[in-house]
Amino acid sequence: MKITETELSGAFLLEPDVYTDERGFFLESYSLESFDALGITARFVQDNYSFSRKRGVLRGLHFQYPPHSQAKLVWAVTGAVFDVIVDLRENSETRGRWISVELSSSPMRMLYVPRGFAHGFCTLTDDTRVLYKVDNAYAPEADGGIRWDDPDLGVTWPVTRPILSAKDGKLPLLKQIPWQPAS
Repeated sequence: MKITETELSGAFLLEPDVYTDERGFFLESYSLESFDALGITARFVQDNYSFSRKRGVLRGLHFQYPPHSQAKLVWAVTGAVFDVIVDLRENSETRGRWISVELSSSPMRMLYVPRGFAHGFCTLTDDTRVLYKVDNAYAPEADGGIRWDDPDLGVTWPVTRPILSAKDGKLPLLKQIPWQPAS
């Protein structure tokens, strides 16, 4: 597996080794031993699966407040997404900064998102399926989020009028959340 550190400390792009032949392909998407060797110590406890029917679906930017923060391993199994993470860690040198990466079924790449980040994505194709592992169970009482078009963040999304859930359409601005999540 090839690992590339992003400009936000602790967040990595991962490219699994893909073995192809006339039948198709095989890859190992997760191995505790391999992740330990890479220095990723998250112990995943839940897998989530997201299906978006249309291009332009935007989900996020979501996070959970401590002590329910989650690290995530995100992978677009079919289709493609414009994936965004925002560093919200209290003592981080990159706090308040965001990056985006394209995740797609080809080339196959995953994004490791450490605890203390907000995460969201916008679908770039119809019929997009995203799998992501989390290292802490979902806790509704700890649910948090930031509005996708927060002008203070200035994320340059690939859409101007995304397809949003009612919940995501009502998320607050970063400066309006009651307190910043910590790692």
